[in-house]
Amino acid sequence: MVRKSVYQIKKMDCPSEEQMVRMKLDEFASIQQLDFDLSNRKLTVYHTEETNSITQAINQLNLDSREVETEELKEFTSEQNASHETKILWAVLLINLVLFVVEMVTGIISKSMGLVADSLDMLADTLVYGLSLYAIGRAAAKKKAVAKFSGFLQLGLAVLGFIEVIRRFIGGEALPDFKIMIGISLLALLGNTVSLYLLNKTKSQEAHIQASSIFTSNDIIINIGVIAAALLVYFTESSKPDLIIGAIVFVIVTRGAFRILKLSK
Repeated sequence: MVRKSVYQIKKMDCPSEEQMVRMKLDEFASIQQLDFDLSNRKLTVYHTEETNSITQAINQLNLDSREVETEELKEFTSEQNASHETKILWAVLLINLVLFVVEMVTGIISKSMGLVADSLDMLADTLVYGLSLYAIGRAAAKKKAVAKFSGFLQLGLAVLGFIEVIRRFIGGEALPDFKIMIGISLLALLGNTVSLYLLNKTKSQEAHIQASSIFTSNDIIINIGVIAAALLVYFTESSKPDLIIGAIVFVIVTRGAFRILKLSK
């Protein structure tokens, strides 16, 4: 007999908290499906055993949660579409991986920290998508191990990026090629727009899809920021706008790293 339990989780208001809950409950073989409603901060759990252990696990996350109701269902049909979501994630992962390589190479050639930073942000997103794909059908311990590795790698790259920005601020650097900055950023903007379209097309409420959509939306804003920095480089004949946008992107990458590390606990 499948039971339906509804939980109110007051501090669950973004995909990060949703992913925390999801990974916490992944160890329960009795859970058939999880439905998240972030706007109302509610979680619906479809399971085959008593709620005690599930409730205890959710409460351990300290997200101000409580069990609202539990009922037995006469019929239950899973609405998950993992196969379709997997294909979408693979497509978005490959787009980000290609853009990472292109932006890193052209960033070094054009001496643009904005492009280098954006390429590392693309790599960070690729790691998140890869983690989501790896998570399918894996044990919770393995998911957390991969999340921890991804988080520390992303954090390390961000630290190296900050060091390079500081070095260029102090030592001075030749003007980056604003034409390459604009051209590659437009290409990245196109890639991220396609990725966001594919993710939104799934209409999925799953944590990894929702989180991917947020990351990709942020990437689009970053792309526009790099284009603006390139224009400022041209008009001011200074490398400072490029270094500033690079530093801002590294802050975003650092925040993303800590978010992933939080998921690995």
